[in-house]
Amino acid sequence: MQRYKYMPHAYIIEIANHTAGIVVAEERGFRFFSSESAFDALEGTHFGSARAAERAARALLDTRRTSHTHLWAA
Repeated sequence: MQRYKYMPHAYIIEIANHTAGIVVAEERGFRFFSSESAFDALEGTHFGSARAAERAARALLDTRRTSHTHLWAA
């Protein structure tokens, strides 16, 4: 049986009942792949950790919610 020194890992990122995407481990961090158009701005972005990608996805969703709230209030 062949043993690998580096095993890739992927994590699903879910924010407020939305599947934002997945992050895939690379040699020096994680790469984000969007699964919903609301998170496409993060597509291909490199992050130092899966947690950093999750924070970015959460911030992006919060920004979108805030801007939509302002549009409806006008």
